[in-house]
Amino acid sequence: MQLKTPARPPASPSLDPPVSSSSSSLLLIMALPRTIKVKNKNPAEIQVSAEQIVREAREHQVISSLIKTPITDSNELSDYRLRKRKGFEDLIRRQNNNVSIYVKYANWEAQQNDVPRARFVWERALSVDYWNHNMWFKYAEFEMTNKCVNRARNVWDRATFLLPRVDHLWYKYILMEEMLGNVGEARRVFERWMSMEPDENAWVLYVKFELRYKEVARARAVFERFVECRPRSVTAWIRFAKFEMKNGEIGRARECYERAVEKFANDDDENVESLLVAFAEFEEKCKEIERARCIYKYALGRVPKGRADGLYRKFVAFENQFGDRERIEDAIVGMRRFEYEDQVRKNPLSYHSWFDYIRLEESVGNKERIREVYERAIANIPPTQEKRYWQLYIYIWINYELYEELVAQDIDQTRHVYEECLKLIPHKKFSFAKIWLMAAQFEIRQLNLTGARKILGQAIGKAPKDKIFKKYIEIELQLGNIDRCRKLYEKYLEWSPENCYAWSMYAELEKSLSEKDRARSIFELAIAQSALDMPELLWKAYIDFEISEGEFENTRRLYERLLERTKHLKVWISFAKFEASAMLEEQESLRIQCLDNARRVFECANNYFRDSTPDLKEERTMLLNEWLNLESSFGELGNKNLVLVKMPKRLKKRRLIHTDDGCPSGYEEYIDYSFPEETQAPNTKILEAAYRWKKQKTCSDQE
Repeated sequence: MQLKTPARPPASPSLDPPVSSSSSSLLLIMALPRTIKVKNKNPAEIQVSAEQIVREAREHQVISSLIKTPITDSNELSDYRLRKRKGFEDLIRRQNNNVSIYVKYANWEAQQNDVPRARFVWERALSVDYWNHNMWFKYAEFEMTNKCVNRARNVWDRATFLLPRVDHLWYKYILMEEMLGNVGEARRVFERWMSMEPDENAWVLYVKFELRYKEVARARAVFERFVECRPRSVTAWIRFAKFEMKNGEIGRARECYERAVEKFANDDDENVESLLVAFAEFEEKCKEIERARCIYKYALGRVPKGRADGLYRKFVAFENQFGDRERIEDAIVGMRRFEYEDQVRKNPLSYHSWFDYIRLEESVGNKERIREVYERAIANIPPTQEKRYWQLYIYIWINYELYEELVAQDIDQTRHVYEECLKLIPHKKFSFAKIWLMAAQFEIRQLNLTGARKILGQAIGKAPKDKIFKKYIEIELQLGNIDRCRKLYEKYLEWSPENCYAWSMYAELEKSLSEKDRARSIFELAIAQSALDMPELLWKAYIDFEISEGEFENTRRLYERLLERTKHLKVWISFAKFEASAMLEEQESLRIQCLDNARRVFECANNYFRDSTPDLKEERTMLLNEWLNLESSFGELGNKNLVLVKMPKRLKKRRLIHTDDGCPSGYEEYIDYSFPEETQAPNTKILEAAYRWKKQKTCSDQE
């Protein structure tokens, strides 16, 4: 038997009309909200912030009032108290160490006027946390509020016994006794407090307490105990002295300051400065100006320089008010001295600061202090052995030496300073000729020629320099020691054989002694050297020497030898001028001969520049101009046409200029010269090329 599935009933026809796709999109568009154009996009005049919204919400919030249940009889009151006490006890059981619960519990019991229970809660709280001084304050205030004075006093006694270092407990205890008018008991509490040796504020409170009741003697006794308890406290002594000053006891106040200064005589405490300043100001108020000045000077000599800035300023202000001109200047000098001390303390190698410090001390004139500053300055040796770092340092030595010689006039000390300075300089690396020469000149001023020669000899042996040789030779020449001068020149030339100045001066010395042969030999040795620093000066000196001696042939040979080494324009011109003036006499024949010799030199020079160095057109032009001037100077004997036909034409040309990277950047004008032979050169080159072509063709035909 087959089970047949029941047929599905036919679908009921829908009541809605069929919806096409186009109509559905239309309905969707109609369902969406239309966009609205904003007409005004400017910001609103009243801006609303999130903070403002929250604040307004809190302001308008309705606070529900607590429901107060009235208590109508004693049973309800007992139930209420039982519930509250049970709640407090449960809180204490859960949080036994939370003292705030005890405080609330005790305050609630006090509100219920159950003082014994409240006192019991306070005692329980103290058993948990007795070191909390706020608990003692509140417990004592509770007892005072309930007018239990003895119990409050008992609480304060217990609190100060357990917490003796809490000053506020003592202060409140004393305040209670003083409010009750029990001055004796308040004094007893102060005595107990002072036996604990508290800080300065406690002693000051005790003094003020005694002064409130006009007990000056008791206050003085308290101050005596105060300074005995705190002997290293500067403020304690100053307070004691001011107390005596306020009560008109000038002698006692001065005695306090003197005792304090004796206490701190060997102490390096920073507060000592304030004690001395207070002492000086006290004497100033008492019109004891000299006493105040002495105290300031004592303080300046005792306080370290690094901490004396304020002290110096007060001293200067004091002198400006009470001192004369000399004292004011002394105070200003002291202030500047302090500034320089601070500078050299921060940077001992600041030689400019040392110079300023030395100038200050020299203006004062204290020799011992000046020497002390000089010795301190020269003790700061530059850390590196480089001459540029030593130059300023050496000038401190120079000033020291000059001071000892010219101002202090201590000859032995001056000699000692020179010796120490010369020992200190590392002569193997560098030296200072100025020191050597100053030491030698000092010995000469003392008529000690042997000592001067010894110093200069050491200088030549350790650190020879041009200045030392020149000055040593000058000294010996002034003394007339020619042999010593010759030896010195020989050593000079051994040390520096390339020095043309030394060769020239040596030859000049021999010339002044009429030793012509020696001078000529020296010049010959000089020009034979392979390396010379300024050979042109040496050759010039040699030529001038021969001209001065009238040796024209020797001079001519010298010029020829010089031209073998260099063909410089100046040499040619000088040679030509020499030839023109070598035999310049009245006889016309000799003048013509001189002119011919000069023309020959000019012609050789012109040929050299034309053939060997054609690029040096400007030098060749200058040579021809000099030749033309020479012909003009001879008047009728001269022939300008010889030179004019050789003169070039002056041309202005342009050439391309390039930058550093090789790119053209424009044109520049320059002067060029065109000589007569250059204009004929193109035709000559064409003929030479034609001749070579003809010759080559002939050779090829023959082959």
